[in-house]
Amino acid sequence: MDDLILEAGRSESQYWRDLWRYRELFYFLAWRDILVRYKQTAIGMAWALIRPFLTMVVFTVIFGRLAKLPDEGVPYPILVFAGMLPWQFFANSLSECSNSLVGNANLISKVYFPRLIVPASAVVVSFVDFLVSVIILLGLMAWYNFVPSWRCLLLPVFVAIAAAASLGAGLLLSALTVKYRDFRYVVPFLVQFGLYVSPVGFSSSIVPESWRAIYSLNPMVGVIDGFRWAILGGQSTLHPIGFPLSLAVVGAIFAAGVLYFRKTERTFADVI
Repeated sequence: MDDLILEAGRSESQYWRDLWRYRELFYFLAWRDILVRYKQTAIGMAWALIRPFLTMVVFTVIFGRLAKLPDEGVPYPILVFAGMLPWQFFANSLSECSNSLVGNANLISKVYFPRLIVPASAVVVSFVDFLVSVIILLGLMAWYNFVPSWRCLLLPVFVAIAAAASLGAGLLLSALTVKYRDFRYVVPFLVQFGLYVSPVGFSSSIVPESWRAIYSLNPMVGVIDGFRWAILGGQSTLHPIGFPLSLAVVGAIFAAGVLYFRKTERTFADVI
């Protein structure tokens, strides 16, 4: 890496260039968190499989067997897990991002680097869990002899949208957590509440049309619908109003998160 000369105003004028210059720190933080995530656990990364699998089983029993909600013409466990994948990615990323600055307080208070690197690296760690969880989806498809359509080739697009939603909300909450530590207790509640108001255990098609626009203000509605559209094919569709609305909310959250993070970033070292 080239020598870095700190100058007055540099953090503003060359901030985005510094993100690239400090890419090795980004790789280091992400790899460090991946290594310690399941350190000293008996079954290690198998937890990335067990947690979503058990949640899928519970939701399948409650919504598929007891409530008998529509399954869009596919086995209900696959319907649930197609929604579980983006939700777990979002929820894990949001939780890790919100506490990332406080967890790296010693580094932030001593060394200059673009602080955005810290929450962004937390998203990468959650993405690794996401990739591991895909194994369950592939296993379910093999078990039910389910063959996805060509739409699955577009899945990376919806992964990117989920990453933007989690990073935008994570940047906002991480900055707020530095100033107000109360958010360390608010975030778990938001994640738990969001699980039940998002179409994870059921299809969003059950939401009445008159409520669909309001329901789609939840950014994860569009993300989850997109995952199901790409994975399930067949009868799965994207709502012509709800999906664009959810995408617009994701864009607004991402922009707001970046702007607020950049606005408060210069105070992190003093407050944290």
